[in-house]
Amino acid sequence: MPILVFILVIVALILVHELGHFIAAKLSGMRVDEFGLGYPPRALTIAKKGGTEYTLNWLPFGGFVKIYGEDGLVKGVEAKDPSAFTSKNRFAQAVVLLAGVSMNLLFAYALIVGALIAGTPRALAPEEITEARNVELAIARVLPGSPAAQAGLKLGDSILTAEDGHNAFSSADPEAFTRFVASGEGNATIALTVRHADGEEETVFARPVKGLATEEPSRAALGVEIVPIGIVSVPVGQAITEGATLTYSATWLTAVGLGQFFYSLFTFTADLSQVSGPVGIAGAVGTASSQGAGNVLSLMALISINLALINLIPVPALDGGRFLFVLIESVIRRSITPKVAYSVNAVGFALLVLLMVVVTANDIFKLVG
Repeated sequence: MPILVFILVIVALILVHELGHFIAAKLSGMRVDEFGLGYPPRALTIAKKGGTEYTLNWLPFGGFVKIYGEDGLVKGVEAKDPSAFTSKNRFAQAVVLLAGVSMNLLFAYALIVGALIAGTPRALAPEEITEARNVELAIARVLPGSPAAQAGLKLGDSILTAEDGHNAFSSADPEAFTRFVASGEGNATIALTVRHADGEEETVFARPVKGLATEEPSRAALGVEIVPIGIVSVPVGQAITEGATLTYSATWLTAVGLGQFFYSLFTFTADLSQVSGPVGIAGAVGTASSQGAGNVLSLMALISINLALINLIPVPALDGGRFLFVLIESVIRRSITPKVAYSVNAVGFALLVLLMVVVTANDIFKLVG
């Protein structure tokens, strides 16, 4: 099931990207020969309309748009065809090339708005607890060397129940949990049922001690800071405005992060263990799918933003590289030789494949290691 969700997410994000190119090309008067769902080999032709074949292909990871003349290899009479990509002015070409990126950013905004409406887990204010769904006590901090740390409790764990042999606790009220821990008879060992960040549930044992709470040294404690978390839906109007702010923030932070990563890559200081490829993304999507629709939509939005910004990088074979070619052609006022463009694109594509192989191998090593 997680693999199916991952495939659907990737297909949706790439199709949205290609749909941007498709719409812009059609509006610019370019001939679009094919809009493909999945990658070749072709399985069947769904329809043919307006000079465009709509096809279903065997490899299900995304889709593509084939615009007439976009590779610059048209010759003779074809090169003068007004419907060819190369026959359009540089502005129209630039719009088509950047349309995929624009669609991914717009899609990310829509996904974030949807996530806010659906609701995602977050820390709750006291007055929000009664309105929230799936409320749990989450561990926000673990004091080093404390009974909680020795029991194996970690940041992000959720406390589901607690029992000290005399009384039981199963509330989402942090103050009630503090009182329960402090009021145990003789501060007996407490059995805690916790859910870890990976979804696994476990029962651990910890004995409260005094002196951990600096403001109340006489109170017995476990050495954890806990907060209630739950899912709260945001009204549509508020989601629309907050979604714009969150999309801008996420885009800016992602751009800064990518800039730092590529700088470290060129200076040979990159830490690839912090980068996820398809395998790592599949695992993240699988985890998000088990935590509700809001989490899936949020993760899709982040992936869509990453896809948009990565495509903007001025590397041959990406939209940013092709856009750079258009800018260069605008300056020199003539087209770059197709063979040169093709060769540079091939080298750029090879480098991207190499980077993807390295990142994917790192994902696998993290799984088996």
